[in-house]
Amino acid sequence: MARLHAVLERYFPEKRLYLRSDTETRFVRLRSETQMFVWVTGSIVVAWTIIATAIVLMDSIGAGNFRAQAQREQIEYESRLQALATERDRRAEEAAAASARFGSALEQISMMQSELLHSEDRRRELETGIEVIQSTLRRTMQEREALSERMDTLQAAIASGEGTAGVGAGSSDETLDLLAAALADTAAERDIIEANAQDAIERAEELELELRLMEDKNDEIFRQLEEAMMVSVEPLDNMFRAAGLDTDRLLDQVRQGYSGMGGPMMPLQMSTRGSTEIDPDAARANGILSEMDRINLYRIAAERTPFAMPVFENFRFTSGYGMRWGRMHYGTDFAGPIGTPIHATADGVVTHAGWSTGYGRLIKIQHEAGIETRYAHLNAIRVEVGQRVSRGDRIGDMGNSGRSTGPHLHYEVRVGGEAVNPMIYIRAGQDVF
Repeated sequence: MARLHAVLERYFPEKRLYLRSDTETRFVRLRSETQMFVWVTGSIVVAWTIIATAIVLMDSIGAGNFRAQAQREQIEYESRLQALATERDRRAEEAAAASARFGSALEQISMMQSELLHSEDRRRELETGIEVIQSTLRRTMQEREALSERMDTLQAAIASGEGTAGVGAGSSDETLDLLAAALADTAAERDIIEANAQDAIERAEELELELRLMEDKNDEIFRQLEEAMMVSVEPLDNMFRAAGLDTDRLLDQVRQGYSGMGGPMMPLQMSTRGSTEIDPDAARANGILSEMDRINLYRIAAERTPFAMPVFENFRFTSGYGMRWGRMHYGTDFAGPIGTPIHATADGVVTHAGWSTGYGRLIKIQHEAGIETRYAHLNAIRVEVGQRVSRGDRIGDMGNSGRSTGPHLHYEVRVGGEAVNPMIYIRAGQDVF
């Protein structure tokens, strides 16, 4: 203690503070330990004041930066939202245009099919006409040969009559006149038959030329129809394959579920004129009808597969499918105001419409091919269990129920009970529709 006191005396020598009044003088002795305590306490207070002031200044600066950053993020978000809205409008216009083109193509295909059937009837009529002309030509040639034989017989009879002229002059003259008249009639009939035969040959050539032109026209119609089918079917096929669906299995399920709505098209039965070989035109026409049936099946399957968006009005994507905060996020989140309409993304049957832990107000819809969609955190539910809904029907309102940090829609797509990325289906549908 003495050594410590000596050290303190060196830096804090003892001091006295005198207090004088009218009658007396008093002093207060400030020991080295007291001075050191006051100095340490003052240093601590000053240091704390400096640190607190620095913290306040840093918070103020940080708050200003945060506000500026928030404003920048808000401007960026609004720009992105505007871009998304523009992109959505453009996609909607493209979808409307594609739908119009598809309808126009179907109408054109229907007209071409009618024209094709008409041309096939005309071809059969031409074939029948050619067969009639050929039959008439064969009969004419037979008649011509018969007349030629008759003329030969008459000429032989005339020659025989000349050899027996001495038997009776009157009888011979009458016979010669009769034979000459018959020969003249036969020659006239022969000329008429030859003229008819030549007309029949020319008419047959004209019909054959008309038939070839008809076949060329049919071939052009077939080619246009086949190209239209290829242009129409390929994007639809790619859309389903992009979603990871087995198109053959899906179309078989749709085909088995026909209920009188746009049933399968029946194949054409064209004349083969008694031949066992398949008519090439019939094969091509049936191939086109098969592709048209495939388009019809794709149309029905597309209505029953969740390719559409669940939210039509203004929204923003807040979270996608994948890991989030160390946990798996099985859907896609669409944020928007409370009450924003929520729509079914495909035809199906409602299997759940009520409260579910974590999900809040939840709707489940079962679709074809084992596909299920879920719509969670709703503010209101507008469907009931067992109700059949169509794509685009309003099924609920966006909300903030359940385990949620803000108003949004949690949208899931499950195939065979396993969650998949909903954007796979949405993007696949946007590429076509």
